[in-house]
Amino acid sequence: MADDRPNDDLDRRIAAAKAAEAARASGAPSGKPAKGYGQGSRVLAELVGAPIGGGILGWALDRWLGTSPWLLLVFIALAIVVAFRNIFRISKERAE
Repeated sequence: MADDRPNDDLDRRIAAAKAAEAARASGAPSGKPAKGYGQGSRVLAELVGAPIGGGILGWALDRWLGTSPWLLLVFIALAIVVAFRNIFRISKERAE
């Protein structure tokens, strides 16, 4: 005697799998950005933040010590060197 009743659970799972595959194939965002975007954001933050931070710190010390513009130039140069060192370290990480 064969079981003639429909298997609703299997039909529901198949429909959910088809919907998930259609969403994946259409390029809908999965909610979590790829690691490459995070690395790009970190590189941008280094390129912008380090020289600005070094400039502000150098400017403040120049104003306080009266050595204008030498500490500003030294701190900006150091900040750029540190930023590029950090970018080099970021580039060694594996993007997945």
